[in-house]
Amino acid sequence: MSSWLNTPLTEALGCRYPIVQTAMGWVADANMVIATTQAGGFGFLAGATIAADAIEGEIKKVIAATGGSNFGLNFHMFQENAAQCVDLAIQYRLRAVSYGRGPDKQTIARFKAAGVLCIPTVGALKHALKAVELGADLITIQGGEGGGHTGGVPSSILLPQVLAAVSVPVIAAGGYSTGRGLASALAAGAAGIAMGTRFLMTRESPTPAATLERYLKVADPQQVRVTLAVDGMRHRMIENPFINRLEQAGPFGRLRIALRSAWQWKQQTGMSLGHMLGVFRQALKEDPGAVSQTVMAANQPVLLQRSMVDGFPDEGILPSGQVAAAIGELKSCRQVIEDIAEEAEHCLDALLARRNRTASQAGAEQLN
Repeated sequence: MSSWLNTPLTEALGCRYPIVQTAMGWVADANMVIATTQAGGFGFLAGATIAADAIEGEIKKVIAATGGSNFGLNFHMFQENAAQCVDLAIQYRLRAVSYGRGPDKQTIARFKAAGVLCIPTVGALKHALKAVELGADLITIQGGEGGGHTGGVPSSILLPQVLAAVSVPVIAAGGYSTGRGLASALAAGAAGIAMGTRFLMTRESPTPAATLERYLKVADPQQVRVTLAVDGMRHRMIENPFINRLEQAGPFGRLRIALRSAWQWKQQTGMSLGHMLGVFRQALKEDPGAVSQTVMAANQPVLLQRSMVDGFPDEGILPSGQVAAAIGELKSCRQVIEDIAEEAEHCLDALLARRNRTASQAGAEQLN
């Protein structure tokens, strides 16, 4: 490996390449983190979707397979077992934690005392500044091209903004899947890149074949679009019949879809007939659109599980970055990481060679 890929990210996280595998819900399990770590990248476990009674076992599995705790755990503070995730990250002295809706200063201080790095993900400059104020060690910026809940600022604008405003290392995410992308991020001043969709679309991904096939069929980036229909927030996902029905329905139609899906998987959502009738009566008194969003937001983990675990891509949601349209095959995590690293080195070597040629030509002209 050349010195191009030795960055503040690799130094801080102790990985070989400045490539981070993000914590995709229902996807970033122990096996994926193991594959990423063994290939020289840095992986995060998706603590937000791993069952509370299984998460410690997943952490131990990665440690046993990789020989250490050089990986991370992702969580958010409004999940029921957030305190458990904080305690486990500290107990096992994991290298880092990542989060969106993050912990307060006191919790961050606990991480720092234990040597656990804090790497929040942000989608706007103001959130980056707040994260640094709270004590972030590194920051991941996710441009609007990224999958799942996403902001509206593209990476090409957000990355320079944040690089100019903060002093901590910055990781670029949203639209990255190639060595050219890594080279461009490094040239801009980033410490590395983070990828979700590219790792989701690998051989180690636990995503069912039927769902992966849907990702592979995406040919136009416009098919991976933002919708507000699920929970009222910006959500980038692959267009499918479920989302189309939800968007085309009126307020009461959305409420019916939300209640029907909750009832269909009532075991997981806790929906009962009495609860359903109560929600409907509430909607009659209030705003049916707002109530349907509340129900759908509560349904979201089940909708995600339906596609990403059960293998029914038309009955759930398909979070994805627009970069899915540029990925045509499933490679191993190792091949993905090594191909990206090699291409990035070639790009940066070519850039340096071009600069040297220009300097040589300028020197020759002066001598003449």
